[in-house]
Amino acid sequence: MKFLTVCLALLALSACQDDKIIKIKFSHIVADNTPKGIGAKRFKQLVEERLKGKVVVEIYPNAQLYDDNKVMEALLLGDVQLAAPSLAKFKKYTKKLQVFDLPFLFKDIHAVDRFQAGEVGQKLLTSMDKYGYLGLTYWHNGMKQLSANTALRIPTDAKGLKFRIQQSDVIQAQFQAVGASPQKLAYTEVYNALQTGVVDGQENTWSNIRSKKFYEVQKYFSETNHGIIDYLIVTNAKFWRGLPADIRIELEKILVEVGKEVNQLAQEIAKKDRQTVIDSGRTKVLQLTADELAQWRTAMQPVWKQFEDDIGKEVIEAANKDNVSR
Repeated sequence: MKFLTVCLALLALSACQDDKIIKIKFSHIVADNTPKGIGAKRFKQLVEERLKGKVVVEIYPNAQLYDDNKVMEALLLGDVQLAAPSLAKFKKYTKKLQVFDLPFLFKDIHAVDRFQAGEVGQKLLTSMDKYGYLGLTYWHNGMKQLSANTALRIPTDAKGLKFRIQQSDVIQAQFQAVGASPQKLAYTEVYNALQTGVVDGQENTWSNIRSKKFYEVQKYFSETNHGIIDYLIVTNAKFWRGLPADIRIELEKILVEVGKEVNQLAQEIAKKDRQTVIDSGRTKVLQLTADELAQWRTAMQPVWKQFEDDIGKEVIEAANKDNVSR
């Protein structure tokens, strides 16, 4: 009887200790070997090293739990605590983040870094507060390239073609500006859509192109670097602000540290994945001339003005200024 009492007491103590451990479910839609996937695993590693016995992290990649649209509702319900949707996914909650979808706004990834670290970029992290969401930091994937089964050298080459796009009105307008037909499809549907001809082309980063093997079903990739795919690490604002201060501060430090690693890794992976695509022999990567790129830029430039009222002229101007190194 005494032994049974001791066992029950130990079980009760264990359950009590488990109740005090904070569980963070981190849901995302890409593979483990992409910058975001690697970043999520690194976050888990550092959290469980530095906050052992206080916080545990569970990672759910490849949309195992939710896609980027459903995960937002899951955050509010408390079913997950962290997500990393593409910046193109937030127009329902704030139109200001659409600045990251504007074509040819950032000349390179370093300009993106400057804007995201600056006053305006940081202010955007709290632009969804009234909906209960808090942005914590930005993670890079990389610059976008265009692909199709037709060689895309100048804007008129895209006329009449169907392109898969994210759920973004800005990106929709971008393709309409060159006479193409944008089709909004989930990321998980892209390969099959390209393979079966539901769409003719798409835009993506080298990391996504390689990891999802889009090069197997596209004859040409045009190296345009016309936009970016970045992610916002987002959480339930009430959950995050309700964490014990010492734990919250440490988690934020880890996110900043991991973000730097992810961003550096994204650049390294982009170079390797680009070469992997070339070496596959399954497709051809086209390097556009300065004149050809200028034609794309000119054709898509009106999209900036089209969304100026939604995004805010001051936000666009701040991003454009960061093309010049300070």
